[in-house]
Amino acid sequence: MVEVEKKTFPIICGPTGSGKTAAALDLAQRHDIEIISADSRQIIKQLDIGTAKPTPEEISRVPFHLIDIIDPGVRYTAFRFIDDANSAIESTLARGKMPVVVGGTGLYLRALTEGVVEIETSDMSVREKLEKEMEEQGPEAMHEKLKQIDPLEAAKIHPNNKVRLLRALEIFYITGMPKSQLLATGVYRKSKYKFKYFALIPDRDELYKKINMRVDMMMALGLEDELNRLVGRGMKEQIARANVIGYTELLDHVDGRISISEAVSMIKQNSRRYAKRQITWFTRQVPAELF
Repeated sequence: MVEVEKKTFPIICGPTGSGKTAAALDLAQRHDIEIISADSRQIIKQLDIGTAKPTPEEISRVPFHLIDIIDPGVRYTAFRFIDDANSAIESTLARGKMPVVVGGTGLYLRALTEGVVEIETSDMSVREKLEKEMEEQGPEAMHEKLKQIDPLEAAKIHPNNKVRLLRALEIFYITGMPKSQLLATGVYRKSKYKFKYFALIPDRDELYKKINMRVDMMMALGLEDELNRLVGRGMKEQIARANVIGYTELLDHVDGRISISEAVSMIKQNSRRYAKRQITWFTRQVPAELF
């Protein structure tokens, strides 16, 4: 049994297409590990090709956890991710192996390492209002607003950290309580384990080329056929609610709004934009060593 208290477990993170799974598989050749996925798309059952899930051959080489655990369109919270990840880590340790977290979903990784305040509802009108205020007033003014509402939380957040700033304000306007006060009520949770980030941040131009090639490969592997099969099973609305890049654009094609070539072009564009947002998150907010 591994001594948990003395261990700090690695997180291999980075944008989509950066080679996280390949890096983890390389690590598995040298160490006895199991992989804990932190990917908000790979948790969804039946969406396989467009989410680049590990292949049967890769799974035969090393166990993967938190793959295919919810149906399309089902809500999955960061609170639940912490519980699921902790359970997977515990079972991995019980087998005498090293858990390695692998993924690019910043929300899950932050929840795991920093903790999360779970609120029962999410009012999109509140989020949209705050985003508009951020755009009009700027982060300094919004940070000053948070100081008035929740000085303890404001002291922890840099004014340029818009994501955490907006989240703290959102929590207050939805619950009526400052985040720092909610932390004291016990609705705050984080993993009991310690982690260290290792980030894969490729050259952006090379990453974008790889993403474009990856989308072409997904289409060649039958992404459109996969979607059509699911739509044929009456799952169109669930897939739309899942809002996963690749499937959303192809649904527009199925509905006749765009051509297949336009859909593929949009998948590439949206994948590149997603990767750009991930790079920003990992380089600005994660204390990490670079691979």
